[in-house]
Amino acid sequence: MPELHPRNHGFEWRASAGPYERLTPAQAAQYDEQGFFLLQGAFSEGEMDAVAEAIEPHERAGEAWLRGRKGGRHMIAKADAITFTIHLVTRCETLRAFSRHPTFQGIARDTLGPGVRLYWDQAVYKKPGNPEEFPWHQDNGYTYIEPQQYLTCWVALNDATLENGCPWVVPRLHRRGTLSHEVTPLGLKCLDKPEGAVPVPASKGDIVVFSSLTPHRTGANLTGETRKAYILQYAPDGAMAWRGGEGPAPQDDADRQYLVA
Repeated sequence: MPELHPRNHGFEWRASAGPYERLTPAQAAQYDEQGFFLLQGAFSEGEMDAVAEAIEPHERAGEAWLRGRKGGRHMIAKADAITFTIHLVTRCETLRAFSRHPTFQGIARDTLGPGVRLYWDQAVYKKPGNPEEFPWHQDNGYTYIEPQQYLTCWVALNDATLENGCPWVVPRLHRRGTLSHEVTPLGLKCLDKPEGAVPVPASKGDIVVFSSLTPHRTGANLTGETRKAYILQYAPDGAMAWRGGEGPAPQDDADRQYLVA
């Protein structure tokens, strides 16, 4: 079994309890038991086109900035391979409003309870012909948050397939809490070749909903089109973060970590 994060002591998974606002009982049960579910048809094609259009100028600017860096890289972002465009809600009112969409509010309340803030938002674009695979990791492995249990909504802006780098997850390991991670050139890694991993292809407008504690990865994009996702994460009001040697710090930045539910 993988080792636990050094701050992870005595973790106990808190199951969500009904009645549910947005989830069906089956979705809630899958989230609790397996750490993820696919919410199909959450948004229309038109809604996704509007979100992608709002992201585009910021993503292009980030790509241009990467091309000016040595080797075309910055941390795990790489020009013409994969970009991470962060904190878009601070730069675009369309995306700020989208982060408060009733669908996200309902999912957040159903999985985390009342009093939920946006924790993080980023567009992740995996470019055509990119053979690199994002390593197995947990979101809480990048920045350790207490409570460890928060929510990730992986929104497919276009179809995410096995061929272009859809998410994969390892069910049930979320119940162990945060695992130990190691640094790799492509990002943090908590697992190597886990048994029982399953792909989660998503159509445009679907949301892959999973816990911050669910190990996941994305595959290579060997197609001729960019795979586009917008990721919104929600944490309980009062969540604290440990970054490097600092912390704990409250996650309540008024510009980007506002209450949504």
